[in-house]
Amino acid sequence: MARGYRAVTVADIVRRAGIARNTFYDNFSSKEDCFLATQDYAVEESLARVVEAAAEADGWEACTVAGLGAFLKYVSDEPALARTCIVEALSAGEAAQERYEQSLQAFVPLLRKGREFSDHGDDLPDTLEETIVGGIFWVIYQRIVLGEAERIESLLPDLVDFALTPYIGAESAQRATARL
Repeated sequence: MARGYRAVTVADIVRRAGIARNTFYDNFSSKEDCFLATQDYAVEESLARVVEAAAEADGWEACTVAGLGAFLKYVSDEPALARTCIVEALSAGEAAQERYEQSLQAFVPLLRKGREFSDHGDDLPDTLEETIVGGIFWVIYQRIVLGEAERIESLLPDLVDFALTPYIGAESAQRATARL
């Protein structure tokens, strides 16, 4: 979707996919329907990868590192899909924006578990996890827009530090980051 959601037509989609127009309409009612299905697929797939990677780690910190690493790898491996779901979704209409917000919310519970391991978990702001997830998505958004999607995995240390610090403090978060 290098041209952007608004500029892409159904004709462009079927040409790129190598399918007949009828096949497209057998599966989707419109360009927007196709776009929303793409968003749903990407969120489901990325969340599955995050959960799988986190399940293999031991302890909340390690789970967070592994999950975030898996997410960044997915974005790096699928730059066109990432652009579609992280950049284009914000200008593709109300339904796409709602899906974008839902995708951010899907990751919130994974971070919220950090409150259990924090000495001050009960005192953390209610919107902390939304802020962290939103910040991570914003950094990724910026890198995609700058054409640096292939380097997104290199952000892992900074984003781990950003995600862990509110829960375990700066020194502990930096120690976790140093192990990367």
